[in-house]
Amino acid sequence: MKKGWLFTLLVVLSVVLAACGGNKTAENTGASTGTGSEANAGAAQSNEEIVIKHQLGETTVKKNPQNVVVFDYGVLDTLDQLGVEVAGVPQEGVPPYLEKYKDAKYTNVGSLKEADFEKVNAMSPDLIIISGRLADSYEELSKIAPTIYMAVDTEDYMNSLTENVKTLGEIFGKEAEAEQALTTIEASAQALKDKVTAAGKNALIVLTNEGKLSAYGAGSRFGVIHDVFGFKPADANIEVSTHGQSVSFEYVMETNPDYLFVVDRSAVVAGSGEAAPAKQVIENDLVKNTTAYKEGHIVYLDPNYWYLSGGGLESIQEMIKEVDASVK
Repeated sequence: MKKGWLFTLLVVLSVVLAACGGNKTAENTGASTGTGSEANAGAAQSNEEIVIKHQLGETTVKKNPQNVVVFDYGVLDTLDQLGVEVAGVPQEGVPPYLEKYKDAKYTNVGSLKEADFEKVNAMSPDLIIISGRLADSYEELSKIAPTIYMAVDTEDYMNSLTENVKTLGEIFGKEAEAEQALTTIEASAQALKDKVTAAGKNALIVLTNEGKLSAYGAGSRFGVIHDVFGFKPADANIEVSTHGQSVSFEYVMETNPDYLFVVDRSAVVAGSGEAAPAKQVIENDLVKNTTAYKEGHIVYLDPNYWYLSGGGLESIQEMIKEVDASVK
């Protein structure tokens, strides 16, 4: 009787232990399966592709590309602010605030106007980003790697800038950072517009280049001063063009702006020689007859932000600050 009872107990214990062992094995198998699924999901994430529509076409881009070449300082500015690393940039003429990209760890891929195709090709990049100065090279660069065109539309400056920043945020997984930066910029731009509108002043924008003048109005590369910041144009009939409308100092005197905003191209473009500083060029006897001069409203804008790297997260913030500081 006792032997029978002991035998039964041993059988029950064996069954229980076997069941526990089986459950443990099942749990371990499940954990392994889960880890495998997560790994597969991670792999799928890294291989995820998105289609970017831009002015020159549509480009399929892998998310979070690691080997990136940038031919636009505004885009470089934005990526720098978002904490995205790049591999290649045109190092000649890099604005001082982006000077770290002159380091030898970054490949010098030519200039803003002329790509070094051999170097770019040798890099085997995952993504190439260009803007207006390299538009004609789009097809050739696209043969090397996925290439997107990302210039700012000056006729719709803030919406264009916003779209570019959001696109970069999506490509590099920096959506939250992009949204936060844009929210700050929008608030600053609106505050400036309110301030300018209350002042009720007009403005004229000129570019100086080796002693010559070009005027820019609404919808132009510097038209953000009118279109976004709220200054009324001192001359509403300035033709919109990339290089501006050639004007004389007599024109400036006759237009008689309340504010005169000046961008000195010669100060930042290599090969300008010993061009005189903008202040020396602008403040002659004719311009001294303007309201802008008499009221101390001639504003010399930083060409590193306005001419070289417009459309970047940092450059637009600095542009807002400069104009805001001038409104008295």
